[in-house]
Amino acid sequence: MGSNVSKKSHATLRYTSMRVSVFLGCLLVALLLGHFQVIPVSGEAGTVFLFLLAAVASAPLSYVLLSRQRDEMSAEISGRVDGIRSRTASKFAAQNAEEDAADDAARAAAATTGPAAPTPQN
Repeated sequence: MGSNVSKKSHATLRYTSMRVSVFLGCLLVALLLGHFQVIPVSGEAGTVFLFLLAAVASAPLSYVLLSRQRDEMSAEISGRVDGIRSRTASKFAAQNAEEDAADDAARAAAATTGPAAPTPQN
């Protein structure tokens, strides 16, 4: 069980690094195609075009190739959010219980002293 926990504890980092790797691979291919004039590019605008081409090409590749890693990352994030929610809910429940106890004590004290005398009004 310990290896499973350590495997999933860095799912976000693993997915992000693999996503960057897919982008860099696409960028390398685009730059090579530009260098050998398979894709006609020139100047700074051509380089920006190759970066954009790599970004557009890497998106669907990452979607298909990294689905398992994305699911693991999603499960990790969901587990963390659920843990935070449960801790917050139990914290609020404890605070509400304290407030209810204080209200009950105040009501009990008021009931033992009797009704308050009416104040004269002008």
